[in-house]
Amino acid sequence: MTTTALITGANKGIGLATARLLSQRGVTALLGARDEQRGAAAERTLHDEGAAAARYVPLDVTDGKSAARAAAWIEAEYGQLDILVNNAGIARGDGRGAPSQTTLGTLREVFETNVFGVVTVTNVMLPLLRRAPAARIVNVSSEVGSIASMMNPDSPLWPMASVPYPASKAALNMVTAMYAKELAGTPVKVNAANPGYCATDLNGHTGFRTAQQGAEACVHLATLPADGPTGQLWGHLWAPGDGERDGVLPW
Repeated sequence: MTTTALITGANKGIGLATARLLSQRGVTALLGARDEQRGAAAERTLHDEGAAAARYVPLDVTDGKSAARAAAWIEAEYGQLDILVNNAGIARGDGRGAPSQTTLGTLREVFETNVFGVVTVTNVMLPLLRRAPAARIVNVSSEVGSIASMMNPDSPLWPMASVPYPASKAALNMVTAMYAKELAGTPVKVNAANPGYCATDLNGHTGFRTAQQGAEACVHLATLPADGPTGQLWGHLWAPGDGERDGVLPW
């Protein structure tokens, strides 16, 4: 039986890299993207690389009707969904990035994609995920959503004080935990991935990790065995002098 994975925001960056790595494992990657040209281009890229089963799926995570259409299409084509990677995300800032400079408009815009979009897509895809023998939900979060890490004076994250993006990822972490609680005792595992500070369009390519390195955390959680964890924030651990390593991050 075909193993299918829907990756939102899959036309570039960590989303595309995740689709690529899953395709290399024999998974049919469904590339969710709101821009038709970019989504189709991503599909062609993977086809050219040998992932013939990869398919573009029109999907705007901020539009409930778009999400419902995508779910209906997946049901008609595949009957179920094995993996959902909620990768689509945006970052916005106001002024100097200080909390006192934050506007509600920016906050609402970021939460619309990074939090509300995840709930919208997850809820509409959950019936398809429940049909799979062992589904996996991966919410692409960030270390900046870890309150414990952000409040550690010895952490490289300490200087950051912006509200919109970190707050959205902290909220996403709680969303992840609550879905994990609801689905506890079922074959569906729900975890949050921390790709680390990757060079993507999100940050103007200032990150020190590659999109593929970030995607590896997503793929790890998307392919967990039956005895794997659920309800964790897992991925890159950023600490001075520690080098490259992965593990569980504190909420």
